[in-house]
Amino acid sequence: MPSDVIFLTGATGYLGSHILNQLLAKGYHVKVAIREKKASQFKQLYESHQSQIEVVIIDDISTSQFPEALKGVKAIIHTAAPLAYAVSDAEGQLKGAVEGALNVLRQAEKAGVHKVVLTSTILTAFTPQFTFTTDDWFAITKEEALKTEGVTAYMAAKTLAEKEVWNFADTHSQMDITTINPPYLYGPGTKEFSAYLTAPSTTLISTLINIYKLLNPNGAYPDYPLYIDVRDVAKAHIGALNSPPPSTAGRKRIHISSPHDTVFADIIKALNEKRPQLKDRFTKTAPPEFPFKKLAYDSKRVEEICGLKPEDFVPVNDTFVESVDTLVGLEKQWKAGGYELPAPQ
Repeated sequence: MPSDVIFLTGATGYLGSHILNQLLAKGYHVKVAIREKKASQFKQLYESHQSQIEVVIIDDISTSQFPEALKGVKAIIHTAAPLAYAVSDAEGQLKGAVEGALNVLRQAEKAGVHKVVLTSTILTAFTPQFTFTTDDWFAITKEEALKTEGVTAYMAAKTLAEKEVWNFADTHSQMDITTINPPYLYGPGTKEFSAYLTAPSTTLISTLINIYKLLNPNGAYPDYPLYIDVRDVAKAHIGALNSPPPSTAGRKRIHISSPHDTVFADIIKALNEKRPQLKDRFTKTAPPEFPFKKLAYDSKRVEEICGLKPEDFVPVNDTFVESVDTLVGLEKQWKAGGYELPAPQ
């Protein structure tokens, strides 16, 4: 119910800020886990919502003990995790993802908070066949994961973290756990998210880096067409708060993606038509073709657990156009701050 208190991690991030804003719009009270260095700016940005927000300083979600912060909390949404491009070593990526998720679950169980929604990724179900079913897993061991880097290290860390989540669920039957497993997130950033990005960063803009590359005449396209609007993923997390328990719904590993076809030739054409002032910047690279245009996810399952029907999702062109608008807005902000703009490749 909107009168419930929700504990949220990752609220300053691309996805987390959308979840927070949607929770506030629905009338929820939110306890927000924030690192101390971000707390002052966060409080200023959300000053008008201070009656709905309580800031909890937690500098390391993977090791901190915070049972007191969970008193009165009805459910937890855990989105905080290392970004795919922001951690330089596989060990740090692995520790952040695995220990972060497990510690949140341990703290929840100690405090008697049984409903937890966690952000995972469709990449935990990656197979060479690109089937992406809820029975699929990216095949990797911890030893192999420690030798990986970049996006592969991210995939490995999220896979091993999610497996630990379900192991925890199997041994704690009182816990009501849902994972939301999306592909690339695109769409506009919140104004708060943009406010945190005072200096240029191609890592902190998260998966919007894939769209930023399209603002380069020689820019590359994303390496696969699967995506979802960040606002729809936020809705899915909040919708899962009201999902039926595992006793009736079974394991709630929710694969979700845009139901719309993703054809980059059509998307780049739409971008040129809707933002003609940027036509000299948009990539002139030939758009790739893929053997699939969208993820064949279980839409009935998504509706059952998250309350989202295919017609509820943001249209594809809106997602990409508004992604570009966010990035152009960030460039203006960075220029005003005297910074040189990054060159997306």
